This record gives sequence, structure tokens and C-alpha cells, in this order.
Amino acid sequence: MKPPSYWHKGKKYLAKRDKVMARLIKSHKGHLTTRNDVFFSLCKSIIGQQISVAAASSIFLRFNKVCKKKIKPSIVSKLSTNKIKACGLSKQKAKGIKCLANDILSKKFDPKKIKKMHDEEAIEYLSQLKQIGRWSAEMILMFTFNRPNIWPILDLGLQKAISKNYKKKYLAPRSFVEKLHKKFSPMCTIAVWYLWRSIDNDPIQY
Repeated sequence: MKPPSYWHKGKKYLAKRDKVMARLIKSHKGHLTTRNDVFFSLCKSIIGQQISVAAASSIFLRFNKVCKKKIKPSIVSKLSTNKIKACGLSKQKAKGIKCLANDILSKKFDPKKIKKMHDEEAIEYLSQLKQIGRWSAEMILMFTFNRPNIWPILDLGLQKAISKNYKKKYLAPRSFVEKLHKKFSPMCTIAVWYLWRSIDNDPIQY
């Protein structure tokens, strides 16, 4: 898969702006990849909320199996909430996934509209969905729509990576996190990807 169009230019920009980022860019190969499948990514982000990466992967494998490896609104809408829940999900998450499938099928939620929206407007639109908050919306903008300037401040992985790489106590002061946000704009998505890589060998994907 090709990297997003802004990736190479953005890497050079960040390396010039920040010594830590220059080191991370040099140390880690690869780039952000997208599935270009909003429903798949939304399901994955709901499953991944507030649990470890390992637990999320295990649950997602069971969910994928229940869907017969076809995670599509038409298939998920036919599953009972209990069957989705049996994959290891909470009742709220199972309901959220089921509602999401129905909202897409009924056109109550139209992913195509997001392409024309600014980041904050898109986050607000996505957050109207059940079980989708700001963090999940930001993951969708990063991984599905490849937006270049997403800075998911509520992400624990990002906070851990900042603490580790910038020698700060966990959690790093909010003022310092905001300072990095300004420093890395308008290429925050790339910075986040490399910070995640510094604490996890496997590239994250939603």
C-alpha cells in the first residue's frame, strides 16, 4: 500500500522541527496504511475502546469469525446483539456495533459526507453514533480518511510514548502535550504514528 500523499513531505518537516521526531523517523520504517472501509474501522475502534491491544485483537478475531470474515453492515445487522456480545464485548459495545450497521443501511449515517467536512465537524458528526466518542472519531479520520493533522490527546498509547521519548513523568503535563501539538501541526498524524511505533513494534491499524 502507498503512504498518504503528504507522508514524505511531512516526515521532512517533522525531522527539522524536532530532534526526537528526527530520531524516531530514522529508527522506524513503514507508514500509515488505510483500509478505506469506514464500517470495518468503526467496528474495530468500538472493540478497541478502553482495553489492551492484545484483548482487542482476540475479540476482533472472534467477531470476524461470527461475520464469516465479511464485516459489512448487511451481515452485522442480521446478527443478534447477544451473538455480537458473545465475542467478548460489553452489552453497550455490542449494541453500538448493531446500531452502526442499521444507521448505515438506513442512510441515517452517511460516511461520504465526511470527505467534505473539516476535522472538528467530522469528529462531531461521527460522535453522534452510539459508542463513538472523540477518540474513535479521531482514529477514523487518521486511518480511514488519512487526515494529516489529527492529535488524539485522549489516547493512552500517545501519552505513554510522549512520556517515554520526552523524559516526562506519566502522564506528561497537558501544557507540554499542547506544545507538541503546535510544534507538529499541520502534520500531527505522522508524529502520532511514529510515537506509537516507539512503544509498539507492530504498526497500529483501525
